Formats: sequence, C-alpha cells, structure tokens
Amino acid sequence: MAINLQKGQTISLEKDTNDLSQITIGLGWKIRKKGFFAKLTGGSQDHDLDAIAFVLNEQGKVRNLGEKLIGSDVIFFQNLRHPSGAIYHSGDNRVGGSGDNDDEQIVVRLNSMPSQYHRILFLVQIYQGRKNYQHFGEVENAYMRAIDAKGKEIARYSLGVDPNYNGKCIMVFGEVARQGSGWKFSALGEGHATDNFVEILKTLI
Repeated sequence: MAINLQKGQTISLEKDTNDLSQITIGLGWKIRKKGFFAKLTGGSQDHDLDAIAFVLNEQGKVRNLGEKLIGSDVIFFQNLRHPSGAIYHSGDNRVGGSGDNDDEQIVVRLNSMPSQYHRILFLVQIYQGRKNYQHFGEVENAYMRAIDAKGKEIARYSLGVDPNYNGKCIMVFGEVARQGSGWKFSALGEGHATDNFVEILKTLI
C-alpha cells in the first residue's frame, strides 16, 4: 500500500519490496471551477501546467545547461530526454485534470543514473500564470506520486488546499535523492510567485 506523505516528510525507496530499476514520477491536478466574479478578474484561459525536473550534482547544482537548455540537465517540454538516457518526460499536457490518470509523468531509470547526479528536483509551473492571473490557490487535488517499474505506487504527496499557495505560480513538489547505496523520496511543497522556472534554476547554477 502506498505511503501518503506530509509536507517535509521523507521515505527510503526500498529495493526489497519495490522494483527500482526505474520509477515513474506522476503529477496530476484539477483546476477549481471559478465563480462568475472570479472569472471577471481571472480570465477564462485554460491553466497550462508543466512538469519540470532539475538534475543536480552532489553540491546541489545544475551543471549542464546545454544550448538554451536543450540537451541539458533540465527536463521540460522542450527537452524531454536527459543526455544520459536515464530520465525522460511524457510530454506536455496543456489541459490537465481530464481524469484519474497522471497529467504528466517523468520516468527515472535509477540503476542507470550516472554517479555524478545525486538529486532530481520535481517542479510544476503554471505557464504564463502571472499574465493570466492564475495560481496554485486555484489548483485542487494536485499530487506527486512515485511508481516502481512494475506499476506499484510507492508513495504519494497530495497538495492540500492552503491559502499560502494563492499567488504562487510554481510549486516545487519534491525530490528523489541518493541515500547511501539507495534512494529516498521527499515531499517539499515549496511555492514560488514566479511563473518562469528559469528563475528557480538561476539559484541552482
């Protein structure tokens, strides 16, 4: 049975009970329906949420920025596959919240991760959120989950309704990080006002 994590909680990913040859990080969300007056100020555009991963070294830095992030250690809708081949993105879903399945997924082949990489940070960005007056205060049932290579859900972190998320256009959901000879999964839940993940990236290079 999957473990439901709370913000700030970390669990070890157990090799004995899960097939960790690869894990899938699934992200999902549903947009809260706006009332009439909210629509007057918030616009009617669909929320376009994007899953992003930063691949960090032992010092917590992103070292390979590629050519305008293409071929880099940043996995997003324009750079779907990591140069190592160990991480890939399912592709951009511009609507989200269409059913019970993950809206976007990032697959990590843990056994193939080069030794210089120690952490993978997972974010979700509301594309042009500030321009469109959109923020995570309008997002409900948002979650991040880890699934093993056999499709077994290991852990899930659900983002509860929190007024502190009003005005936040990027959410750092969590991370997978090395722990000795294995890996751990952490729920972070850190909101940021910017709607451009590059602003977060700048603090990690």
